[in-house]
Amino acid sequence: MTRRMAAALLGATLLAGPALGQTADRPLRIIAGYAPGGTSDITARLVAEGVAATLGQRPVVENRTGANGFIAAEAVVRGPTDGSTVLQCPMGNMTISPEMPGMHIPIDVARDLVPIANVARSSYAVVVGVRSPYRSMEDFLTAARARPGALSYASAGAGTAQHLSGERLKAMARIDLLHVPYRGAAPAALDIIAGRADLLITNLGDVIRQIQGGEMRLLAMGDADGWPDFPDAPRLPSLVPGLQVLGWFGICGPRGMPQEAVSRWAEAIRVALQDAGLRRRLLDNGLAPFFEDPESFGRTIARDRGIWGEAIRAAGIRAE
Repeated sequence: MTRRMAAALLGATLLAGPALGQTADRPLRIIAGYAPGGTSDITARLVAEGVAATLGQRPVVENRTGANGFIAAEAVVRGPTDGSTVLQCPMGNMTISPEMPGMHIPIDVARDLVPIANVARSSYAVVVGVRSPYRSMEDFLTAARARPGALSYASAGAGTAQHLSGERLKAMARIDLLHVPYRGAAPAALDIIAGRADLLITNLGDVIRQIQGGEMRLLAMGDADGWPDFPDAPRLPSLVPGLQVLGWFGICGPRGMPQEAVSRWAEAIRVALQDAGLRRRLLDNGLAPFFEDPESFGRTIARDRGIWGEAIRAAGIRAE
C-alpha cells in the first residue's frame, strides 16, 4: 500500500469513527471570540473537555479576540466545513449584534452559521456595591422614581446585553436612569464595587465571585427560576412584571457543515452535559447546564433575536 493510499484510508476511518473531522493535520477546534478566563472562554473549555470521550479527541480551544467576537466567527465561517472547527457562539453575537443599526459585522449569522447545540444558560444578576444604600430592588426602584435621571446603571458597552437590559428595566419599570458604558463587564463591575455607578445587570458568571466574596449585593436574579446557590434572591420578573433577562452560550458550525457532523457534535455535547462533575463546574461559574438540539437551538436564536431587536428599536440604540 502506498503512503498516499494509507493516508487516505486513515482520514476516511477517522471521519467515520470516533475522531470527528480529524485528519493528520486537522485536529478538532473550538474557536472562542473572547479573552481567556471570561464566561465564553470557560464554556468553550468545559465543552472541549466534556466531548473528548465521545468524539475521540479533546478539541483545542483557540481564542481569537476582537471585533466584538466576530473575528472568531469569521474564522469559523471561512475555515473548513468538515466538522473539525466550530464556534463558541454566545447570545450577544447571534441575536443582538445582527439587529443593531450601524454595526458592521463581517458575516450574516443567520446564513453563515448553523446551530449545533445550546450548552448553558446564564441568568443575569442585578447587583450593587456592598456599600450601596440600596438594600433591595424595591429600594432602588423607589429612589429612581424619586430622583429621575440621578441614578446610573453600568454596562459592558453601548449595544451590549447589559446596556439593553438596563433600557428594558427603564421602560418596563417606568424609571429614568443614566447609562454609563464601560469597555467590558470587568471594569463595569469594579466601578460598581467602588460606588462610581449605582447598578449593573450582567451575566451571573461575571459577578458570582464578587457576590460570594461580599463585594457586591445581589438585589435580584434576572429569571423566574432563580439560582440554586442563591435560593432566597428575589426574581426580577416578580418585581418588574414581564422583565426576564437570560443569556446563553452555544456551539455553532459553518454553513456547509455536513448534517452527520452537526449531529455528532450535538450528541457529544448532550452526553457531556449529563456528567455531574461538568454540571457542577458550570454552576460554579454562574452557568446552568442547558442542552438544546440543533432544531431547538435554532428556534431559541430566532426568538431571542426578536426580543432584543424589539428592545433596540424601542430605545433607539445605534452602534457607536
